[in-house]
Amino acid sequence: MTIFSVRHVTAYRYMRPVEFGEHRLMFRPRDSFDQTLLSSRLEVDPKPEYIRWIHDVFGNCVAVIGFAQASRELRFETVIRLDHTPNVAIDLQIDQQALTYPFAYDPDEMLDLTQTIQRQYPDQSDEVGKWARQFVRIGQLTETGRLLMTMCYAIHESFIYARRHEHGTQTPFETLQLRRGTCRDFALLMMEAARSLGLAARFVTGYIYVPDRDGSTTLGGGSTHAWCQIYLPGAGWAEFDPTNGIVGNRDLIRVGVARDPRQAVPLWGSYDGTASDFDGMSVQVNVTTDDRS
Repeated sequence: MTIFSVRHVTAYRYMRPVEFGEHRLMFRPRDSFDQTLLSSRLEVDPKPEYIRWIHDVFGNCVAVIGFAQASRELRFETVIRLDHTPNVAIDLQIDQQALTYPFAYDPDEMLDLTQTIQRQYPDQSDEVGKWARQFVRIGQLTETGRLLMTMCYAIHESFIYARRHEHGTQTPFETLQLRRGTCRDFALLMMEAARSLGLAARFVTGYIYVPDRDGSTTLGGGSTHAWCQIYLPGAGWAEFDPTNGIVGNRDLIRVGVARDPRQAVPLWGSYDGTASDFDGMSVQVNVTTDDRS
């Protein structure tokens, strides 16, 4: 087991004092068998009028923050500390009937999985589906675990990671054509590729621990990170990080899950002013560890 600490600071700057609308912040991980939240802290400047907590439609913890004071800067600092247990092997845990692809989900589970199986983005020529089907063996059995691991590694090895400051996520078709993108783009591409094969997939937002920030080949550190989960009978929601070619939860700190990336934005809100009032923003994420193994 490993103790992870995450400090996440986001600061917005404005040319003049502006008033703020309600903000929503998703930073608090849910307790699970592989990660236990030990402590969390939230500091907001200017001092908010209120902070209340809700669970969204996916069960994620969201802080809803209201303001009564105008300011030229808005700053959020969160600190979490959690106990993390790596969980890597998925192929040995899949139910017998799902060890090879294709397979059918249990009818009772299908009722809840349907929305995560349906493709969410237009792809008129089914280019994403064609790309996904290249990982299915023709005329012989295709091991489910190997299929998904190969797809995950293919994105990691064949696509170029590039930070992008613009908000939002590329469509899977765009990522496939460009062969480059952010962690959110790669996660969404793998989700839609898996969905084209009839598999349930969902988006994960969180953090990644980079053992050595200087010269490390692990991508996505220094900011929030994103990957995906595929639902496999017997194994449940299995983690795949196509940005780094990680299968399982090694070094991944799960904060929230959603059907689509637009439902898992770590921080969003509004201010009363014009676009020219905005003077910039900065984001700093530091993930450190205290090994107890």
